[in-house]
Amino acid sequence: MDLLTTNPFDDDKLKEECGVFGIWGDGDASRHVALGLHALQHRGQEAAGIVSYDGQQFHAHRDVGQVADIFGRESVMLTLKGKAAIGHVRYSTAGGTLLRNVQPLFADLALGGFCLAHNGNLTNAMKLRKALVSRGAIFQSTADTECIIHLIALAQGKTVIDRLTEALRQIEGAYSLVCLTDDCVIGVRDPLGVRPLVIGKRGHSYIVTSETCALDIIGADYIRDVEPGEMVILDASGVHSLRPFPPAQHRFCVFEYIYFARPDSSIEGKSVYDSRKRIGMELARESGVDADVIIPVPDSGVPAAIGFSQESGIPFELGIIRNHYVGRTFIEPGQQIRNLGVRLKHNANRAMIAGRRVVLVDDSIVRGTTSIKIVEMVRAAGATEVHMRIAAPPTAHSCFYGIDTPEREELLASRMNVEEMARHIGVDSLAFISMDGLYRAMGQEGRDNENPQYCDACFTGDYPTQLTDREGQSTDDGQMSLLSRFA
Repeated sequence: MDLLTTNPFDDDKLKEECGVFGIWGDGDASRHVALGLHALQHRGQEAAGIVSYDGQQFHAHRDVGQVADIFGRESVMLTLKGKAAIGHVRYSTAGGTLLRNVQPLFADLALGGFCLAHNGNLTNAMKLRKALVSRGAIFQSTADTECIIHLIALAQGKTVIDRLTEALRQIEGAYSLVCLTDDCVIGVRDPLGVRPLVIGKRGHSYIVTSETCALDIIGADYIRDVEPGEMVILDASGVHSLRPFPPAQHRFCVFEYIYFARPDSSIEGKSVYDSRKRIGMELARESGVDADVIIPVPDSGVPAAIGFSQESGIPFELGIIRNHYVGRTFIEPGQQIRNLGVRLKHNANRAMIAGRRVVLVDDSIVRGTTSIKIVEMVRAAGATEVHMRIAAPPTAHSCFYGIDTPEREELLASRMNVEEMARHIGVDSLAFISMDGLYRAMGQEGRDNENPQYCDACFTGDYPTQLTDREGQSTDDGQMSLLSRFA
């Protein structure tokens, strides 16, 4: 029997690599973390972990799988005692998920227990790792996050906050961290603010987490976003703010608005859903086409397709239906069935397609394999024309800040221009939103090429930090790639 992967569409999407959640001062802390992680499941589906503190000792449970499977058992939750807890969901890539890489990571330091969950990626992890190993550090994982633990252990500060600050001043890249000690939960965001982090409150307890949707699921109120370069401490007396890093140009990841964040989240004062609709409207203004129906590629293309439809006046229809009840894998008896596997998860709604000129709206094109299958499906359902409109500029560069992307040579936009991509995918026309159009949809006049307001390196190659491991002549590419994929 052959093992068939049943997510052929999602396999060609960029993958967010993790989400974090921490709470201080709640008798059901670990249960609320589990619920929060469930809301953040889209940010990592391969593994999850929770560490709690009961005033005497730390309790941990980490495993491979999805949140409901790992923490859906009462016997597990009863072991995670205490009024403070943090959690993490993660996505892993080539090489498989190793239990030793599952976060939060825990260490007994000179100042007590310290636990860390990380969303992002360090771009000098290999350099740091080599230096730490030369000083006698013994690594237990391949995660770049573990470098932060070792840097804290070697720091000279008098308090955990001092040591954490000293450690973070040595790292490059992107990070939103949630930490747990015996007297506080700490949230910190890198000076560029590449990855999201928000603060919430539920009763007398405070929360830091990746997205507002994780606050909604436990009935918590959103307070504000953690600002770039800010460190917040949640303890028995409330929330305290520190700014231990020099100010820097804000470069939040614009792809969070395009695809990664849940549409019901709000990030930095902007509704993700509304942002995606505005992108679709701008896309329609830039590259409208005579057609009969606008069809989203579910589910991520839906808000942009709605915006495209509203701006163009062309009706919106669900022309591709997603089966939400298909698991990640399915056993099939042969290659012939394997080739039909795409329909296990998505199927064309022929009544909305046959005899019509169709505009397909999707959030991005990565390798292009997904788009080819979609177009073939829609043509087979009787579309007379198939046009594709993409709610992002061409993805031509790899991300090194916590998003799993293929090597650059695997990205379709790095090898072909738009006309070549259109022929490759098999559409009558293809258009992407422009960089200026994307920025206009986000409320800017356009992209300021001298001081861009977002991190858009996957489109432009304009990386906001040094890529020390990538650029270093002595870096072992295989090791660096492994580390970067286990953030």
